[in-house]
Amino acid sequence: MIKDIIAVVGPTAVGKTEYAIQLARQLDGEIVSCDSMQLYKFMNIGSAKPTEEERAMAPHHLVDEIDPRQDFSVAQYQRLARAAIADICKRGKLPIVSGGTGLYLNSILYEMDFSAPPRQDGYRKELERLAETQGSEALHQRLAQKDPRAAERIHPNNIKKVIRALEAVESTGEGIRPFSQAAKPAADYRPFLIGLTRQRSQLYDRINRRVELLMEQGLLEEVQGLLDMGLTEEHISMKGIGYKELIAYLKGEYGLEEAVAKIQQNTRHYAKRQLTWFRRYDKIEWFNLSQYETSEKALKDMIEWLRKNR
Repeated sequence: MIKDIIAVVGPTAVGKTEYAIQLARQLDGEIVSCDSMQLYKFMNIGSAKPTEEERAMAPHHLVDEIDPRQDFSVAQYQRLARAAIADICKRGKLPIVSGGTGLYLNSILYEMDFSAPPRQDGYRKELERLAETQGSEALHQRLAQKDPRAAERIHPNNIKKVIRALEAVESTGEGIRPFSQAAKPAADYRPFLIGLTRQRSQLYDRINRRVELLMEQGLLEEVQGLLDMGLTEEHISMKGIGYKELIAYLKGEYGLEEAVAKIQQNTRHYAKRQLTWFRRYDKIEWFNLSQYETSEKALKDMIEWLRKNR
């Protein structure tokens, strides 16, 4: 049976948590987090997790699930998210996916092939040596020669992805197809996408104020506590915005004021990338929250749109 799911998406700090909770309360729904940081235990402040009070207002899934010392992949997220959605539907509730991690949303909405190309240790070591001796640009240049389209998509500094793309060419004779060509909608779901946005200046002001609030709530102490647990900057979980900048501060690379400014700047850049990602979806209804006098009016319009289109 095809299941209806609602997805509330948009850039960081736009207000997804608030509206997802209100939609869940109005529509007898439960929330499935689509956030790559809120999954991790112990990372409460920097991930801007829903508070205990917010979680009491509507059931949340995929929050506080994974130890940050463990690696975690999109394939694992897909399994967990689809299992949560199946459980919610089985109990007669409406799944409401909420978050800003676009790749995680894709893993729910589309059939994605997570099978890695056959690993060739000798070739991989050769590529790693090339990057080490001649730099990431030389490695990326080799990819540009063998798979120009992949080279356009992958940043030269993302050495792991460049190597994976080169391995794919070497093992199959073909490049990794871009998502737009490989995506096939998941047959089990009928999604209704609600995109939240705000006037840029308002969104950026909310981002800047949120970072200041996270610092007041003890983000620096949270980062220090995670380091004391044995986590390092090499763990995937610690590469999130807010964590990596404060690790650099604790290592003496720059002062605290500069670290906070970098967190704000990197978060603004991330928000811009998120908007670019979500605007690629054809069937998404956008709500500019800056145009509403009250959140109640915005929520009413969202519910009216859902009732007309479901």
